[in-house]
Amino acid sequence: MEVHPGQRNTPSPSRSSSPSLCSPQKSPSTTFLEQDCFCVKENNMADISGQSDRGSGGIVISDDWPGYSLDLFSYPAHYSGDLNSVIIPHGVIMDRTERLARNIMDDLWDHDIVVLCVLKGGYQFCADLVDRIKDLSHNSTQTIAMRVHFIRLKSYLNDKSTEDLHIVGAEDLSFLAGKNVLIVEAIVGTGKTMKTLLKHVESFKPKLIKVAGLLVKRVPCNSACLPDYVGFEIPNRFVVGYALDYNEYFRDLNHICVISETGKKKYMI
Repeated sequence: MEVHPGQRNTPSPSRSSSPSLCSPQKSPSTTFLEQDCFCVKENNMADISGQSDRGSGGIVISDDWPGYSLDLFSYPAHYSGDLNSVIIPHGVIMDRTERLARNIMDDLWDHDIVVLCVLKGGYQFCADLVDRIKDLSHNSTQTIAMRVHFIRLKSYLNDKSTEDLHIVGAEDLSFLAGKNVLIVEAIVGTGKTMKTLLKHVESFKPKLIKVAGLLVKRVPCNSACLPDYVGFEIPNRFVVGYALDYNEYFRDLNHICVISETGKKKYMI
């Protein structure tokens, strides 16, 4: 979702082959489980296809993937009964984040960038992504000079996205004029929130805008272009953990999990 002034929502040339969110493309045969050395047969688990090429939509988690049993992982006991499954373990998140950092380094290493972190859900992904970029800069002749700025978006009530979008901390982004901007967001759903944010950021005339999204959710009639850097493409389920919340709960989960109906009712407002 690279954006130049006057060319909003135009994908960068290096990612022109990215699949549409409304009609995601499947990658070839190797399964996510095989790549991570889990001894699970394909006919017993849903296939999770890995798209490893840069410019792809990330690792695609299929709609019929049930996730991992909670019994295989440690998680806070106070969420017992509130979760259905672990859809992405913390270690896999970290490995994928490191790969995204390498892709960003390859593309932007000769640029000074302003990282625009979208709170609250994006804070953990942004912190880990910036740390991985810093590690690469410290151990390479390629470096990226970064500044980090925080804004907050809120558009959810319980598990539903609303039309009422609040942007906090973005009233004056005039310092972005002429700068290279990397927006870091935890999850892109319908794309309405990201579209609104991009329009707002563009009004301050940055030189370049790129978007890194940890998760892209497959939803009907998605109105957004695929972010430039995508961690995982996931089914249309409400997920929590790794700083993603449900009414401010579950941010203390390390893994990304699917919330249960019991959990929704328990923490509903």
